[in-house]
Amino acid sequence: MLYSMLPAACLIINLILNWELFKNYGFRTKKPDNLKRVHVLYNRFLLAADCYFIIDMAWGIFYEHKEVSEFFPLIYSLTVLYFLFMLLTMLTWTKYIVAYIGTKGRRSIVLIYGVWTMFVIGLICLMLNCFYHFMFSYNSAHEYIGETGRNISFLLQITFYIVISSYMIYVAHKSSGHKKIRYIAVTLTSIVLGVFLTFQIFYAFFPYYAMGLMIGICLIHSLVEAGEKKEKEVHDHIASVMAEDYEAIFYIDIESGEYLTFSKSQKYMTLDAVATGKDFFKEALISIEDCIYPDDWEYAKSFYNKESMLKNLEGRRSFSFKYRVLINKEPRFFLFTVMRERNSQYLIFYEKDIEDELLAEKKQKENQKQSITFTQIAESLASIYDVIYYVNVADSSYVCYHANDIYGQLEINRSGDDFYGESLTNIPQMIHVQDREKLSDFINKDNMISTMENHKDCSINYRMIVSGKPQYTRMTVRKSSDGTHFIIGVENVDNEIKKEKQHLKELKTEKELARRDELTGVKNKTAYKELEASVQGSIENDIDSLAFAIVVCDTNNLKQINDTKGHAAGDEYLRSSSQLLCNIFVHSPVFRVGGDEFVVFLKGNDYLARHELMNKLRSQVLENNKAGNGVILASGMSEYKTESDLFVSEIFERADKEMYEDKKKLKSLA
Repeated sequence: MLYSMLPAACLIINLILNWELFKNYGFRTKKPDNLKRVHVLYNRFLLAADCYFIIDMAWGIFYEHKEVSEFFPLIYSLTVLYFLFMLLTMLTWTKYIVAYIGTKGRRSIVLIYGVWTMFVIGLICLMLNCFYHFMFSYNSAHEYIGETGRNISFLLQITFYIVISSYMIYVAHKSSGHKKIRYIAVTLTSIVLGVFLTFQIFYAFFPYYAMGLMIGICLIHSLVEAGEKKEKEVHDHIASVMAEDYEAIFYIDIESGEYLTFSKSQKYMTLDAVATGKDFFKEALISIEDCIYPDDWEYAKSFYNKESMLKNLEGRRSFSFKYRVLINKEPRFFLFTVMRERNSQYLIFYEKDIEDELLAEKKQKENQKQSITFTQIAESLASIYDVIYYVNVADSSYVCYHANDIYGQLEINRSGDDFYGESLTNIPQMIHVQDREKLSDFINKDNMISTMENHKDCSINYRMIVSGKPQYTRMTVRKSSDGTHFIIGVENVDNEIKKEKQHLKELKTEKELARRDELTGVKNKTAYKELEASVQGSIENDIDSLAFAIVVCDTNNLKQINDTKGHAAGDEYLRSSSQLLCNIFVHSPVFRVGGDEFVVFLKGNDYLARHELMNKLRSQVLENNKAGNGVILASGMSEYKTESDLFVSEIFERADKEMYEDKKKLKSLA
């Protein structure tokens, strides 16, 4: 009876600890929900453990009365089930671990195939044991005897638990934070199962493996399930708080279209919103004509297509759009924001009523309030400056925002009445003597107003004296969206300038000259191939910060110029082509990779302004084409897509294809 009390206690504790898991997740899942699947697989492990506890307990009860011959068939059957459910706990535990880690690599496949192989071999051995007792046997007094096969089976299981533990140690080492703690808990559970199975070899008449299972279950409950439950409570709280700020939040399965709806808005519930749905995209399209203002039907329909929604998310974390929704038969503007969930399996779709905000904004503009709006702050901060000045064009008053301390000990006011006057006063104290005059000319109110009438932005590089040393700095001026303020950003570009200077030195070396095109002075095909190989290596190493685009250009009419005006004119035409590209893509390398073919590798600021620069290039080409004078370049651009591109050549081919389409358009205009 003492033997049976321990597995009975383990059974009761397991049911108490994990009853909520059984009730919430059950043992089956119909949809490919990774989180629910992990819980279901863990429940299956718990169920296998409970069955083992029951079998172990029953075996102990009946074995105490082994002298009763009528009990022997039952005792023998319970022994077979004992080994069977021991194997089943190992199988279900391994499947849970693989699902919990969430990887589908070679190691996970090996673990799954390995545990299934051991399980099947174990079943075969148990069946064969009826004919040849190499796992266990009973003597004439019905006393249990563990045979050699039992010990071999246990040793194989122990070895497998060692393999699992080693793998989990590796996974935990690669992780951090709460995830690392949970992986360690899973590792310890695997170790405990292996250790107590070892005890079971030497002490067959004490339920050590049942103890090991219970200790492991307690570890998972305390360090994994409890932590995840707390995180879920936090996430639910966050979702609840966000639901108060939004009319509705949809959580959409990308693959199936199934969704959950969170909403606390009584106003939104007038649209007959439901908590769950089968196909978000289909149901959204059906509801448009009932819920959306008629003038916005077609515009709204363009967004509720899975393919177009995913395309809009390419290269960015979220995107937004707005249109009018009928609330109590009255149109109100709603802002809709779509973003990918972290593991990219789901979309999160927010709906927010912004009618009151739009009305307030309109009223604010009508009253000509001179306050900094959220949009204007976002516009400034997007440039990632160290200091931002928000200067009133009319009266020169300003507000200053600091991002980094680049002024050393000099104290700068956070606001003032005369930006230009104070700047001119500070220049002799802060600026390198050789740069004071050009900066004073740049920070001249009349000059700045005149310059910004014809330019979207302008900038100047100069040296600031910081802690007694010169530091290269760049000042960039833009106009606010309403034209009433200058947004002046100051950034530290010391490293950038020094790198450029170092780069100029490297250009003088033989190695650099060998990578220069002798005719145009830009980089040659060899240099491009080296860059391509370097970038390919970065892609293969999953460098997250990699962001670039490739522009492919081809000069038109080169053969005609060579044939009619001579090769000297053709050479000059190629030099002009390269010069045009260098003037537009100032911060990016230009390569001549063929007779009349050029490639530009866009990075940094040029990458951020890629669309604007491409428009500038094509506008200049169209002007040249119309005037019948100057360079005619067909061009195409393609960006690196982290989620799909595996080779630089793929990006090049897309740009090359777009270039040929542009070439056809230019020929049709000739």
